[in-house]
Amino acid sequence: MKNAVLLLTVMTAVAAALCVPRRTAAQPALTAEQTLDRRSIGDLEFSPDGARLVFTVTEPVKGAARPRSIWMLDVESGRVRQLTFSGRNDSSPRWAPDGDAIAFLSDRDGAAQLYLLSTRGGEAEKLTDRKEAVSMFRWSPDGRRIALLMPEAKAESQQQKERDKDDGRVIDKDDRRPRVWMLEVASRKLVQVTSGSWQIAQIEWLPAGDRLIASATPTPAVDRWTDRIYAIDLTNVTDGVFTEIAAPRGPFNGLSVSPDGRTLAFVGARVDGPEPHDLYLQPVGGGAAQNVSAATFDRPVGQLRWIDNATLTATLARGFKSAIATIDRDGRARFVDADVNPTAYARAKSGAIAFAGETAARAPELWLKPRDEAAAHTVTALNATWSSIPVVAPEFVKYRSFDGTEIEAALLRPGSAPRPLIVLVHGGPTGRWSDSFEPWGQLLAQRGYAVLYPNVRGSTGYGQAFVEANRADWGGGDFKDVMAGVDWAIARGVADPVRLGIGGWSYGGYMAAWAVTQTSRFKAAVSGAPVIDMASEFGTENGSAYDEWFYGTPYEKLDGFIKSSPMTYVSKVKTPTLLLQGENDTTDPIGQSQQFYRGLKRYGVETDLVVYPREPHGLREEKHLLDRLNRIVAWFDKYLRSSGPPTAQ
Repeated sequence: MKNAVLLLTVMTAVAAALCVPRRTAAQPALTAEQTLDRRSIGDLEFSPDGARLVFTVTEPVKGAARPRSIWMLDVESGRVRQLTFSGRNDSSPRWAPDGDAIAFLSDRDGAAQLYLLSTRGGEAEKLTDRKEAVSMFRWSPDGRRIALLMPEAKAESQQQKERDKDDGRVIDKDDRRPRVWMLEVASRKLVQVTSGSWQIAQIEWLPAGDRLIASATPTPAVDRWTDRIYAIDLTNVTDGVFTEIAAPRGPFNGLSVSPDGRTLAFVGARVDGPEPHDLYLQPVGGGAAQNVSAATFDRPVGQLRWIDNATLTATLARGFKSAIATIDRDGRARFVDADVNPTAYARAKSGAIAFAGETAARAPELWLKPRDEAAAHTVTALNATWSSIPVVAPEFVKYRSFDGTEIEAALLRPGSAPRPLIVLVHGGPTGRWSDSFEPWGQLLAQRGYAVLYPNVRGSTGYGQAFVEANRADWGGGDFKDVMAGVDWAIARGVADPVRLGIGGWSYGGYMAAWAVTQTSRFKAAVSGAPVIDMASEFGTENGSAYDEWFYGTPYEKLDGFIKSSPMTYVSKVKTPTLLLQGENDTTDPIGQSQQFYRGLKRYGVETDLVVYPREPHGLREEKHLLDRLNRIVAWFDKYLRSSGPPTAQ
């Protein structure tokens, strides 16, 4: 299972009382269709002079697509305008170093290609014209070249085989991996720089323009975390030579080069996994990396941006909240005040910060903080309709688990009387519920259910020790954290003890399935894209290094996999269980749900397995998203409503 971070709509009760419209008897309840009708904002970047900002706006899903376009903010006037209108996926806008043009990716004519849009007006010009998709690009410091990642073209013989349906493929050996290519902007000449077995995840220029920094591995087929940091020499542009700079332990990401080119910042694992967590500084000339956050703020960081050679900005996850911080080389962090939780941001040389921000009460909008002393304010109204759509205001709560560990949770409580309680568990397990919109719980709460979102041990946002607390113990302490939350809700008159439900997706689906094998207290369960048999999951998922960090391999430590698998205890299940699964899921493959479904049927448990064609781990198509939401509500209604829960107040 991979790190599938689901998001929760939460905010404090005080702020909610001030900001959240509350549904009256005359107002209709929130609908599944409304929950999908939200725009999102990302890919923020200031122009070199800081006068303008480009960003992307993703439209609500229609059919099987979510169109994305590029917009621009004029900082001084506050004017916002749309730049691209392809109706497809326009993404990753990046300013040319002189500020006269914006390069971006678009799939308007097929596979994603590189385009150039002049700031003086006119249509976007296509810079690459290939059948293979461009996955990443970076302007050179002088603006004359663009380095990009793209696979090699298929040989004509291979294309003919595919046309003839003679298309058997050797796993790993026949994979077409991204290469580094170099585009001369003026001439449009495109040259392949790298070849061989390399898998390249990220590229960044050094200021001199003679080398690229890359996150890459020469052995991508070994199913382990083998990426390292390399410099790619561009002296001979047709034969880029890799020189290793560092070999971080475990997974890492987010490479960022300091202005003087001497230091690399990246997000790396504290030990050897299970995910990137800490801020590291790595000398480009080699030597040991410095972990600057472990001993100071000890929270997961992301989106690293250098201010100068001594200071960076980054996002930090802190429980249910997120923040932007400036961080020096000693790990001292100073936080940027904001009324919302930033999801993406950019910083201008002047100190202005723009960010996409949201909470449970506020749908995503673009915010601007003009300078260090000024308060942030909104500059868009892309989701203005949500200001009048009532939501149930969550409150933060804390309770003690079986061993005294403090667990933070968010609670949706639509009324004061005890009512049916649904526990929703996030994905991961290295994920978290955070302060943003989550439709399952809102739909249920507006129909009279109380909903509890616990950040159980293993969640991010509470320090590395908390992340590691469920290593080799899925279904152990984390499950007890769930049940402690249930008991807490009953003791405080929130929950009706005979009408309890549980649900989740990915690791949350695992926990829902695990729970019904361990207790009959839950009267209904919804398990989406779950892990059911951890050994077969290890052998069939797309990438097993994450699971190996928790349990080793089933070839050598099978007992642990068996102990923590819901399949081991399926004969004990009594709870009606709805299984939801994307047919093309390679993260938690369809066989996991099929195994549990067959076992539940064998033992006479009420169950449905719903398979969504074409869908990967996260559902994408409009009709499928709506069907899932409506089925979830209907399933809990069927088994928990009895004479009907109290209506939301």
